[in-house]
Amino acid sequence: MLAVSKHKCTIIRTNGGNVRTADGRTFSAGPPKGWPDLTGFRHKDGKLILIEVKTKNGMLRPDQERFKAFIESKPVLYGVARSVEDALKIIEGD
Repeated sequence: MLAVSKHKCTIIRTNGGNVRTADGRTFSAGPPKGWPDLTGFRHKDGKLILIEVKTKNGMLRPDQERFKAFIESKPVLYGVARSVEDALKIIEGD
């Protein structure tokens, strides 16, 4: 994340998870299921950046596959990164 943030863009880690209220109820906090790990924008044009971070052999979950299918038709920079180099290619895209 730090290496990508130094590349003329602003990137944040998209956190999610479950929260327990004082009365014991649980609710899901954060973005919708399938939302990528990194969210940000490119400084030169304000283009939205969404990056799913995976290990070398990591697979997308079904909810991540659905998000990928949805977002790839939109004018944003989206991709799956398995390395810093992959992430930089995503943010340098059109």
